Amino acid sequence: MYALFEESGKFLAGRVMSEAESSMQIELDSGKRVKAKAANVLLKFDKPAPAELMAAAQRLAPDIDLDLAWEFAPEGEFGFADLARDYFDAKAGVEQQAAALFRLFEAPHYFRRLGKGLFKKAPEETVKAALLGIERKKQQAAQIEAWAAELAEGGCPQPIQEQLYKILFKPDKNGPEYKAVVEASRRSQRAPLDLLKAAGAIRSPYQFHWRRFLFEQFPKGTGFPALEAPAIAEPLPLAPVQAFSIDDSATTEIDDALSVQGLGTGTVVFGIHIAAPGLAIAPGGAIDKVAAERLSTVYMPGWKLTMLPDEVVQRYTLTEGQDCPAVSLYVTMDEATLEVRGSETKLERVPIAANLRHDQLDDVVTEASLTGEAPAGYAFAPELAFGFRLARHLKAQREVVRGKPETFNRPDYNFRLEGNTAEPEGSETVKISTRRRGAPLDLIVAEAMILANSTWGGWLSSCGVPGIYRSQASLAPGIKVRMGTKPAPHAGMGVAQYTWATSPLRRYVDLVNQWQIIACARHGRTAALAAPFKPKDSQLFSVISSFDAAYAAYNDFQHGIERYWTLRWLEQNGITELDAAVMKDGLVRADTLPLVFRALGCENLPRGAHVRVRLTGTDLLTLDLHATLVARLDDTVPGVAAESEAEVDEELAEAAPLSLAIDMADGEAGDAASGRSEDAASPAA
Repeated sequence: MYALFEESGKFLAGRVMSEAESSMQIELDSGKRVKAKAANVLLKFDKPAPAELMAAAQRLAPDIDLDLAWEFAPEGEFGFADLARDYFDAKAGVEQQAAALFRLFEAPHYFRRLGKGLFKKAPEETVKAALLGIERKKQQAAQIEAWAAELAEGGCPQPIQEQLYKILFKPDKNGPEYKAVVEASRRSQRAPLDLLKAAGAIRSPYQFHWRRFLFEQFPKGTGFPALEAPAIAEPLPLAPVQAFSIDDSATTEIDDALSVQGLGTGTVVFGIHIAAPGLAIAPGGAIDKVAAERLSTVYMPGWKLTMLPDEVVQRYTLTEGQDCPAVSLYVTMDEATLEVRGSETKLERVPIAANLRHDQLDDVVTEASLTGEAPAGYAFAPELAFGFRLARHLKAQREVVRGKPETFNRPDYNFRLEGNTAEPEGSETVKISTRRRGAPLDLIVAEAMILANSTWGGWLSSCGVPGIYRSQASLAPGIKVRMGTKPAPHAGMGVAQYTWATSPLRRYVDLVNQWQIIACARHGRTAALAAPFKPKDSQLFSVISSFDAAYAAYNDFQHGIERYWTLRWLEQNGITELDAAVMKDGLVRADTLPLVFRALGCENLPRGAHVRVRLTGTDLLTLDLHATLVARLDDTVPGVAAESEAEVDEELAEAAPLSLAIDMADGEAGDAASGRSEDAASPAA
């Protein structure tokens, strides 16, 4: 005797070797003996042989019309043998009964399984809905097939073009567009990025990087709603100073200016004047909501996305020839010793006498001219000379606290796109120039801003007003800068506390801190009652979290797009070899470009080894540069050898190649010059 039984959702048949009350020993055609529960045995028969029965039933089952079977089936429970007799004839044999069993089992949208070979037909509405779903799946499968075929043949279907960045970076892995790309990648044995590029979906590497950034960070677009910059209602006194700002020519968000009073009198008042949008923009207002969503200006070569609309920026920026509202910090000090005797914060209008520009003055305002060793034929020479002396004094004081001097081994790189007056297209000619970090004008501005940010941070604390602080517990490897609402030492800066409050037109945390500082300026010791944000305010923590994420993403994009333009510069200038310094694991840093890349042959060389490498290829989509070692040069680059592991790892992370949400291996789902921070002179900031 033979038996057909179910085991783990599969049907098997074999010879019955023994039978007990609750089970059977059954020998399969393979010779394997299995123990089947009696409840799982659905059919007993003497002939045909098990293999013949299974083959015959599998041939008959697809011919059973499910619609007709559903019509024939009784309303209550029924067995598969009953349906076979109704569908075929009253004498339906075991082959037909087995065929009915297989067909019923594979059609749960028509018949519900009740176990032990029993079924019940589904309600008509359920059947119709299921059939519609099956038909949709068939149509979707056909669509996926058609799209995959088109991709493999070098075309790009419009729906895939429209969802390109979603497919690559934030895919719906059940979406037909994604599945089509995976299938086409499998068929053609090509990486998804190469496949889509060949299909014309990626028309420009620059636009690919730009559109990807917009997709991830600005899904609603980069336009601003119609906003009117409110006027400052309160009357502000006019400051008795002539202030000057120091920025690059491309800077439109002029946040800060300086003034010096009392030179030659023995007591000098050093003024740091910060644009004051916080006097007009109200927390929770329309402009605040825009700023809170953007959180920072995004900088890139030839272009930027400002945190605030240009008409708002121009209302509060520190423009030459105007009396501009400002939050001013006046630090009184001994002219000879530079000992600080006191500080005061005022809300006022500040006459901006000049907007000085780095790119026009860096070669003129030299250390020699500032120290009297060379003529100083430029405006504000005495004030700049005092500012430079003060900056060096403040820097030396901070370095004592840091425990070691700040070193600037690498220059800043400026990118200029020739003929660029609008959003770049990616094909412009790029010019790359260097600017030494810690140059006199840089140092004057950086130290002034550090002085303001650390002084205001301490003042907020003394008034019992919370702010957003940046702190670093120590300079030990792996100890990073963190943001919080309580003052704490910043080891990298060498100050007791540190806020960001000097760039309120381009960083949201600075605007938030400015609101708190304004409350202190207006109310003094009772400021905690009037400040927009109270101690332990959850909104401050929310701002920190959002800002950290956005600022990191913006910086990553800036580094990536600068790398793109650096690779373009290599192509445009026909550069085939570079001198570089070995970092680690075969990675090297170019001597004269902001470029870290892997060079074959450098894997076993010591850090700091000076080498010449030959460039063998670039990939503007993945931002990869391929190179091989040509020669080891005689000298070394000590700055690289002295860098900490944390510094090296941070720089290597910036040079990491593009990552996709589709596994490239197997096809399975898987600051521009004008944007440099005011404290850029301190890498730990």
